[in-house]
Amino acid sequence: MKIAVFPGSFDPITIGHVDMVKRALPLFDEIVVAVGVNSTKKNLFSLEQRLEWLRQVFAEYPSVKVDYFEKLTAHYCLRIGARYLLRGLRNGSDFDYEKTISQLNHIVGGGIETVFLIAQPEFSHISSTIVREIIVGGGDAAPFIPKEIQIIA
Repeated sequence: MKIAVFPGSFDPITIGHVDMVKRALPLFDEIVVAVGVNSTKKNLFSLEQRLEWLRQVFAEYPSVKVDYFEKLTAHYCLRIGARYLLRGLRNGSDFDYEKTISQLNHIVGGGIETVFLIAQPEFSHISSTIVREIIVGGGDAAPFIPKEIQIIA
C-alpha cells in the first residue's frame, strides 16, 4: 500500500493545501494529512480546531486520513508505515528549503521519498502565514481558505 504523509501546521489550512492533496490522490492509496505539533511554535488556532477543520475539508475523500504527530516527521512516517512525504513548492525558496529537509528525511526515515508538487499559479501566493496575518489584522480570509471552514476575525 502506498501511503503518503502531507505534514504541516495547517494554521489554518488553505485552498492551496487542499489543491495539493486533491492533485496527489491518484498517486497514493492513502494520504495522511498530519498536523505537526511543535511546542516551541505559537499557533493561532488550537490543535483540536485544526484537526476538526481538516476532517471537515476531507470528509468526502475516503483515502484521506487526518492525524497529528510530535517530534520528527520521518519517525512518524516510519511508525505508520508511510514511505512517502508529500510537499508543495510555491517558489524557488520553498525548493531550496524542502530539498534539504527531504534529504535529511531520507536518511533519518530509512529511505523515505519526498514527492514534490508545484503549486498551481492561482495558489502560489497563498501561505498559512499570510492568511494568519490577514485574520489577525481583521481582514477577510475567505478567499484563501476552504469553504468548509469559517474564520471570524
